[in-house]
This record gives sequence, C-alpha cells and structure tokens, in this order.
Amino acid sequence: MLTMNQIDQIKELQRQGYGPGDIASRLGLDRKTVRTYLHKEDFNQPQRVPAVHPSKLDRWKPLIDEWLALDQRMRFKQRHTAKRIHQRLCEEHAGEYDCSYPLVQRYVKAKKAAQLKQGGFLELVWAAGEAQADFGEAELVEAGLRKTVKYLTLTFPYSNAGFTQVFGGETAECVAQGLQDIFRYIGGVPGRIVFDNATGVGRKIQQHIALNQLFLRFKCHYGYSVSFCNPNAGHEKGNVENKIGYTRRNFFVPLPVVDRLADWNVHLLKKATQDHERKHYKKGWTIAALFAEEQTALSPLPLRPFNVERYERLRTDGYGKFCLDGRHWYSSAPEYASGELTVGIKAHEIIVYRPDGEVLCVHHRIYGEERSDSIDWRTSITALMHKPGAWQNSHFRAATSPSIRQALDELPRDRLRDVLKGIVQSSERFGFEAALASLEEAVSVGRLDSYSVHAVAARLVYDGLYGIPASGPDLGVYDRAFIGEKERAQ
Repeated sequence: MLTMNQIDQIKELQRQGYGPGDIASRLGLDRKTVRTYLHKEDFNQPQRVPAVHPSKLDRWKPLIDEWLALDQRMRFKQRHTAKRIHQRLCEEHAGEYDCSYPLVQRYVKAKKAAQLKQGGFLELVWAAGEAQADFGEAELVEAGLRKTVKYLTLTFPYSNAGFTQVFGGETAECVAQGLQDIFRYIGGVPGRIVFDNATGVGRKIQQHIALNQLFLRFKCHYGYSVSFCNPNAGHEKGNVENKIGYTRRNFFVPLPVVDRLADWNVHLLKKATQDHERKHYKKGWTIAALFAEEQTALSPLPLRPFNVERYERLRTDGYGKFCLDGRHWYSSAPEYASGELTVGIKAHEIIVYRPDGEVLCVHHRIYGEERSDSIDWRTSITALMHKPGAWQNSHFRAATSPSIRQALDELPRDRLRDVLKGIVQSSERFGFEAALASLEEAVSVGRLDSYSVHAVAARLVYDGLYGIPASGPDLGVYDRAFIGEKERAQ
C-alpha cells in the first residue's frame, strides 16, 4: 500500500500530463498500481469502527460488573481481583462457566481503566456517596465570650443531607477532626469529597494538587478521593454553599450559648439528623429516607480511628512558654525554660509533652489574629509552691477572686507554701476547677491549710460540697476499744 506522499506524486504527474508508464518508470512503481490511483477520485478518510465480535464472557459480564460495583463500598484490601473473579465464577457456576482467566483479566483491566478515566472529570450530576465540604462563618457565645467561629459543613448532594462541626479556625486539624467525627456518626466514608480551593487541606495550582501532610495521612487512612473546585467555579460545589447559608439561618439564630465547642458539636450532629426529616426540595422523599439509601454507598470505617494530631518541636523562652502561629503563647513549666519540647497540635487542644512522652499539660487551642497567652495553672502553682516570694506578681494571684487574694496575701511564707501545696495535690487528683472551688470554701470558713483544701476538694468531687456523705461503717468499736465504755458514758 502506497503512502499519501507517493499517491500525491502520482496525481501531480497525472496533472502534468504523464501517462501510467511514464509515471511508473519515474517513481519506480508497478504500472497496475499507478493505474489504480490514476482512476481514484475519492480520498476521504473513512471512520474506523472497531468490529465487535461476540465473546464467551458476554454472558458473565453483568455479574462481573455487579461485583465490581459492590467493591466500591469495600475496603481496598477486600475487593475482587481478576483472579478472584475467575475463581468465583468457576466455583459458583461450575459446568456453565467455560472462560479462560486471560479473558477475564483483560475485561477487568479495561473496566477499571474506564472508571479511572471517568474519575478525572468533575461531574455536576452527583452519585450516591459523593460529598462536598466547605467552611462557613458565624458568631456564638462560648464560656461567656462572644466570638467568631468557623463551621465545617459536609453535604451529600444526592440526598441533600448535611452535617456541621464548629471550630475556631480552618486548619487541616479542624477539617480532619470534623470529617472524622461526621464519618463515625454516619457510620461510613464517602467515596469522594470536593473541596473549595481555599480550605486548609491543600490547594490546586493549575493541574497540580498540594495537600497538607496531616490531611494527606488522614485521606489515606480513610481511603476516599479528593477533588478541588476550579478557580471561579463555585457552581461546582453549589450544594454545600447553599447548605452553609441554611445552617447559619437555622442553627446559629438566635446566637448559640455554649460551654465548649467540642460538646456542642455532638449536639449539632443530632440536630442535623432531626433536620433531615423534612422533604427533599425536588425528589419528594424525605432527606432522611434518601440518605438512608445513600449510606449503603459509603465505604466502611477503618478498624482504628485516626489520631488528628500534628507534632512539632518548639523552643521555649526563659519563662517556659512557646509560641504557635506567630502570636499565641502557651505555658509549659519553669523547669523547661529555654529548651525544646514536643507539642501536639489538635483542633481544640494543644498538648505539651514531657521528654519521656508523658503529658505535661493541656491547653485550649486559641485562634485569631490578636496576641494571646494561655497558662496552665497547675504548673504555675507548682512553681509558686517552690518560690512563694513570687506570689505578689504571679499570674495566678491576678486571676483569683478578691477574697482569695486578700486571704493569701496575709499569710506568712511558710503557710502560703503549705496552702499552694494543697492546691497542687488537689489539682493533680481532682482537677483544677475542684481545687479552686475548695480554696474558695477554705477561705470562707477560715481554714487555710493544705489538709483542709485537699479534704474539701475530695468532698466536692465525691459527695458535693453540701451533700450528705454516704453512710460508712460503725466506728463505735474504736471508741469502745480506746476510750472504754465508762469514759464514753461520762
């Protein structure tokens, strides 16, 4: 068969008036071949349609497709391989199934390749088990302080179900913690989540996606795919944007008053489930019914939860404090001043570890643009116990009530050290809040010593400050043994 260049030379010589013999001689071609192309006038390229030949596997393809579809809801290690599909067909359809393994292998390989190609495009028709995620912003009152918070919303466009978790910021720790809590609540993992390009998990730059390392480990742990919206293409996640507005209007009005965000997040998950009893805006069924159907398309949870914690080695200053995010300062302990400590960074907490890996103290994580200081009172009081002369200028004194401040100011140094010792012991055993409450009570009754502070803290925890203690054993036997019946009668 001649090339198009050779055919073009033949037609060019034909236009110049040469006959078949001359053209064949000049180009070194066969005369019959030249004559064929001299008479050819149609050079349109025909569309090549691959011939479809029946295959012995055609009968079994629907069953194989069904197994591969079910695999999407299974953990990766529990999915069918081509070999396992072939073995299963041999076992379950012995006498009927007569295909070779290579035939199955080629079909499964082509099927999976087609699925990968489909995954490269952001479809606006959402399948069950696919989700969108983004942050909204609202205000609430936490522990008496009005503040601006960020709330992560995960929606499932197929059913229009949505779930919300609230945090102080939009960090990768917040995203991972929020998603994990939602996954555990709904009992499964979506196959794909579409994120906005501005969230803290990563960023899409042209065709390259750079993910935060903590979030990348979280993604691998739970085994879902991630897509990012294209720039200026908010319609690609319109469902979650609508849900963010709906959540603000219905869950943040009136202004919520909460003690701790982590506790309120548990309530928000239950509130979302109650909200799903309304009808879907288009499909006629309730969101709850549609989401129950959608849950069958979720992948199973991993055997172990993910520890949403990022570790950093941070240097402390002369007071044992370290800085995060360039503006938020946290205390460790005076003995770790001007050194390095391992710090665990979570969504709601900052955990300070001792060199041996034990927890030294835990801080509430602070967000925002303004400088802040967080002090662990237990380690601060321990330092005061060893240096009571620093009491007058200590942070702990400044934070106490006027009655406590006045009472402890009047104590001599040795008695002040004794009271601080009682606070440290009570705090270690019963918690700082109980220790502080016991100090208030000790001041009010005028019994300022370590034993009184510790005893009141124990009573506060076990029976309540004004509760009646549980009845114990009869102690009269000791009176009779040591005092005697006669003295006791007098």
